[in-house]
Amino acid sequence: MPRTPVRLRAAFASLTAAVLLAAGTATAAHAQQPPLRDLADQQGFRMGAAVASHLLDDADYRRTAAAEFNSVTHENDLKWESVQPQPGQYSWSGADRLVEFAEQNGQQIHGHTLVWHSQLPSWVENGSFTPAELTQVMEDHIDTTMGRYRGQIQTWDVVNEPIGDDAQFRNSVFHRVLGEDFIAQSLHMARAADPDATLFINDYNIDGINAKSDAYYELAQDLLAQGAPLDGIGLQGHLISGQLPQDIQQNIQRFADLGLEVMITELDIRMTMPVTQQKLEQQARDYTQVMDACLAVSGCSGVTVWGVTDAHSWVPDHFTGEGAALPIDENYQPKPAYWSVHEALGGDGQGPDDPGPGEPGTGTCEVAYEFTSQWEQGAVVEVTVHNGSASAVQDWSLTWARPSGEQITSAWNSLIEQSGNTVTAAPVEWNRAIPAGGQVSFGFQTTHTGGPSVPGGFSLGSESCTVR
Repeated sequence: MPRTPVRLRAAFASLTAAVLLAAGTATAAHAQQPPLRDLADQQGFRMGAAVASHLLDDADYRRTAAAEFNSVTHENDLKWESVQPQPGQYSWSGADRLVEFAEQNGQQIHGHTLVWHSQLPSWVENGSFTPAELTQVMEDHIDTTMGRYRGQIQTWDVVNEPIGDDAQFRNSVFHRVLGEDFIAQSLHMARAADPDATLFINDYNIDGINAKSDAYYELAQDLLAQGAPLDGIGLQGHLISGQLPQDIQQNIQRFADLGLEVMITELDIRMTMPVTQQKLEQQARDYTQVMDACLAVSGCSGVTVWGVTDAHSWVPDHFTGEGAALPIDENYQPKPAYWSVHEALGGDGQGPDDPGPGEPGTGTCEVAYEFTSQWEQGAVVEVTVHNGSASAVQDWSLTWARPSGEQITSAWNSLIEQSGNTVTAAPVEWNRAIPAGGQVSFGFQTTHTGGPSVPGGFSLGSESCTVR
């Protein structure tokens, strides 16, 4: 019998999120609104993110991951090459760190992944195994990995991406040596390793009804018919904005009708760069479509986005000219997609009231001016403007006196004007507002004589800023 989805410790999770927001998370700009995890908790819904353990050293990343999500998935730290790079030699530091982080913040954990053709160490991928030898290798790996986290990791992608885009089984070492039975074998091994865990198979391009998802539907039927302990199906959701399948809900429903738990496990919705307001609005509609499709089916237990922020998304490195795929941008600010998810979960779907263009409100403005690189006659500068007021600043402008001998030659994420010694930075289309308690960042390159120097003061509109 499929297992009932594990529900969250809502009271503790909400308290943790509130404390982190009060401490100044990246989305604290919208502290008047509940974070996503609080809304998800109220519905018994899993709102997750893929998290990289090494990025937890970044305070904004760590706070945002804790404040906004009630579930985490190991982005890479639980993959075979990471935990068992050599036969019998296990490395747990990254995986352990994320488990500890999740437990500290009252979050569920989704284990990703145990048996996958990719990111395998060469000793597995290129090994010359007999069926008995490979079966033992798989059993040792599954038993050791799941056994270490028994009672801590509630759900697992036991087998990941066993079927290719041609709707045929992939030519992996597992399929070559063991045939299709390797999937059922893996599930039985996982059940023995942790009888209380919920066991999934997981893949991409099976979000709507198509040849590949049909192959998974038949696979799920076969596994269930033979008594394999399959509890769920993960639909990854690596999608293109404006090109979503229209039958996502129907596809979720047919798997749920088999008695399976369904999760959207790796959602991101990428766009062709550069970002425009029109593209952001389309992306927001796309996120609404996915969220609504899952929430409409009782067997769909949650949605996990593949990354915390656009700053660390895998998309730009794998899809040339595409990016901005997540609900939180590279400056840790909520995008329209964030508010569409917020609304789908029962929130208001909007940030705090804006005071109107150019009104900085009360509070403090702080500017960080950092040389990210420099050479004999030039430098690259990153400027971060923090709005400490209780109101957002719309159509902001930051001015300062240009240091003697300096000339700005190019800029990004802002429009720069230079008049005499006065420099004015204005927003571009996607960062027109600095939320209350939030920040924006932009950069530029300079040439100089006599070495780079920090300006003596900045003004945000009519308000003087503190330099930090």
